Amino acid sequence: MKRHPHGPDEHGAGSGAGAPPAEEGEDAPASLSPYLTTLAGIVTLITLIAFEAVAVSTAMPVLTRDLNAVREYGFAFSVFIAAQLLGVTLSGGWCDTVGTRWPVRTGLLLFGVGQLICGIAPTYNVLLLGRAMAGAGAGLLVVALYVVIADSFPSHLQPRVFSLISAAWVVPGIVGPAISGFLAEQVSWRLVFLFVVPLAVPPAIALLPKLRSTPAHEPGDPAALTRSQLRSRALCGVAVTTGVLGLQWGLGEAQDLGPVLTAAFVLGGLALVVAGFRPLAPAGTLRLGRGLPTVIALRGLFAGMFFGAESFIPLMLTSQHGFSASHAGLVLTGGILGWTVGSYVQARPSLRLPRHLLFVIGAALIAVSLAGLTLLIRPPASGWLVLPLWAVSAVGMGLAMSSTGVLTLRYSEPGQEGRNSSALQLSDALGAALGIGLTGAAFAAWHDPDGGDAHLFTVMWLVAGGFGLLVALAGFRAQPARA
Repeated sequence: MKRHPHGPDEHGAGSGAGAPPAEEGEDAPASLSPYLTTLAGIVTLITLIAFEAVAVSTAMPVLTRDLNAVREYGFAFSVFIAAQLLGVTLSGGWCDTVGTRWPVRTGLLLFGVGQLICGIAPTYNVLLLGRAMAGAGAGLLVVALYVVIADSFPSHLQPRVFSLISAAWVVPGIVGPAISGFLAEQVSWRLVFLFVVPLAVPPAIALLPKLRSTPAHEPGDPAALTRSQLRSRALCGVAVTTGVLGLQWGLGEAQDLGPVLTAAFVLGGLALVVAGFRPLAPAGTLRLGRGLPTVIALRGLFAGMFFGAESFIPLMLTSQHGFSASHAGLVLTGGILGWTVGSYVQARPSLRLPRHLLFVIGAALIAVSLAGLTLLIRPPASGWLVLPLWAVSAVGMGLAMSSTGVLTLRYSEPGQEGRNSSALQLSDALGAALGIGLTGAAFAAWHDPDGGDAHLFTVMWLVAGGFGLLVALAGFRAQPARA
């Protein structure tokens, strides 16, 4: 039986193409006990990736001040996500062609070396190189681990595996800010990166022997990707990544580049993003075609809106309210918990609302929360009020993002589930990269080194909130015309 090149959907529904290790039926294992070694390796690696994401957000205000790079604050996030997008693009076809062993090995190597480079970086530019390597490694790993789940677990156990993966993000969201804040302020921010590397060794040792080193398809199978298709996907991924970075660089350096070069970078970057993403997504995605194309597009729109704002919350709290790095990072915990609540609510059988309305409600919650943030940027407002407000915003994300996965499978034609699930993940990474990149570029262009950035935060979040209202309107187009 053919195996799916991109693994099951992130909400636990199989793509329909993965071959379980045991047949469904009376002889199929009823528990995860026979797979504990593989499960422990997967969950531990996901936990470390989650910890790295939360920890870096917490430590970023400290390290940018130490490396004299506050103006370039957003680049560390956008470089990571842009490189992750490239890794996501390449990983699925690579797993399909040679199995999961080499993609996982390469992903681990890039992620680990990237962390080491960040931990010893003498300058911010060297740190950006490390972030790019770590991002590419994370992109390779996330998709490859989905394929490992399709290879290793019977389909009736996969929902439980994905529930554990979702839980793996909760603990880092709670303890990550405290640990990384303590390390950054009391010891060294470099340990935030170096701390992760030795912890990745045990799960890697446990997991690597379980990985497949054979192609997912027999020679001549029409479902197998050709070399030409693999090269095309790689070129599309490179185009999107280059376009995102060029767009951000042009906007961030607008004052130095001048209007002509800035326009060249911006228009060239947009052209590369469109040219690279269009072949990897369902037809009509960029123009919000009704049904599946809009669902795929909404995934990226939500990611860009939310993560673009979230990445600057710690900086706002430290620069405007005098928060410590650990306290600023703790506010992001509200987002982790709110997202979990939203995901739980959308999965309740008693919820009778049409799925497309969850997009509308979710975007409205985010828009209102972003508008509310503008009232909390500086004293006498309490910075701690950001925590419950951001939790409300994250509830909207939980409602919407989980629903994109459900509707992607529901709207997919038989045999197209994998391609559409891959497009969903690409839209997610692209949206986050553009959201963080554009907010980072705006901050770089108009940052006040004397700390007077309150007006800039206000404009950034008002614009994002207005964008959220447009996303809410777009949510109505997620319902197919025939429905």
